[in-house]
Amino acid sequence: MTWAVIPAAGIGSRMQPLAFSKELLPVGSRHDGEAERPRAVSEYLLERMVAGGATRICIVISPGKSDIIEYYGGSFGEANICYVVQPQPGGLCDAIFRALPLIGDEEQVLVGLPDTVWFPIEALQSLGDGDLSFLLFPVDRPELFDAVVCDDDGNVKEIQVKQQDAKSRWIWGAFKLRGRVLRALHELWRTRDPRDPYIGTLVNEWLARGGQAVGIAAGASYVDVGTVHGYRQAMTLLAERQRETR
Repeated sequence: MTWAVIPAAGIGSRMQPLAFSKELLPVGSRHDGEAERPRAVSEYLLERMVAGGATRICIVISPGKSDIIEYYGGSFGEANICYVVQPQPGGLCDAIFRALPLIGDEEQVLVGLPDTVWFPIEALQSLGDGDLSFLLFPVDRPELFDAVVCDDDGNVKEIQVKQQDAKSRWIWGAFKLRGRVLRALHELWRTRDPRDPYIGTLVNEWLARGGQAVGIAAGASYVDVGTVHGYRQAMTLLAERQRETR
């Protein structure tokens, strides 16, 4: 069984004011029969999660994001969807860990960000069933993301969170781990003071304590749609992909 956990509880301050959740921002389009309709940005991630093997999707929302429930309902493709509420803002780690009560120790878990667009669609299939693996993408400005530094064998040595002098141009765009590893990360997170808002700093501590992770450079293009500039980049990327497939 493979879960997909999608943290969608953030307020999206970089894209406000919006009259709806940022995860429903129209980006590109899809075909519904013969009709062409706008596509919510988070649909791209759900599509990739299902392509990566997810059969159950947990979307973590804040109390005011009922529009996401109304939009997706109980399924996406062949995958069932459930929802977990993050009662108050607590950062990315807190949002992801809200899904823990649903996940068994030996189940696989995919985690991605719902305001991103990336290719190839099937890239998550390159992540194995090990303890923790990161899907890596090349970017021009790694200092804006979480740069992943690996050794020659692909073992993750450090994650540099929005670091100006980042030593790698490869960033993580999604990751996969076992339920028991997610639970162990949660236990570590609970001991931290202050608690990590970012996955990168928590994983660095995990690595320092003997944990292991691998980086898989299977991504080709990655855009964060959380800013107006990123929105424009996503539209350009999608237009280019559409021209390539004609």
